[in-house]
Amino acid sequence: MTETQFSPEIETADRTDEKAQPSPASLPPRILVVEDEPQIRQLISTKLRKSGFEVDEAENGAMAWSWLQVYGYDLLITDNSMPKMTGMELLMKLRAARMVLPVIMATAVPPTKEFAESPWLIPEATLTKPYTMDELLATVRKVLHVSDSPRGRVAELPPENNPD
Repeated sequence: MTETQFSPEIETADRTDEKAQPSPASLPPRILVVEDEPQIRQLISTKLRKSGFEVDEAENGAMAWSWLQVYGYDLLITDNSMPKMTGMELLMKLRAARMVLPVIMATAVPPTKEFAESPWLIPEATLTKPYTMDELLATVRKVLHVSDSPRGRVAELPPENNPD
């Protein structure tokens, strides 16, 4: 796969220094936030980062799908109505590829008809806009608490503090 412009910087530890490499259990949960509205995406990402999570951002489903092909995540938070690829289309690709990843769909209009017709697409949680950042954070903690991480560990959640 070729390098793309949206690839985040990745720091790698010297493989000869075993102490420099963090164990997977000590890494914060990694979340991919997919939202086409820049202000909403930034608000969500900032709240999650201040709460101790590692966060990557994508502006649409197509970009998110590219990220999911390369990087491991513990949680996907996605809007539904987006250009290039909707949240439902992203969820369908994720499920069709048998990627084990918990999903929170945070959207103004949940696709209830699609969920009724295809129950295998139902995400672990749905948040209907408008929601508060506290509601989002509580939902993230709940979903991560009950899910095994696809990165090979049970997500170790940051301590519950309410940074503003």
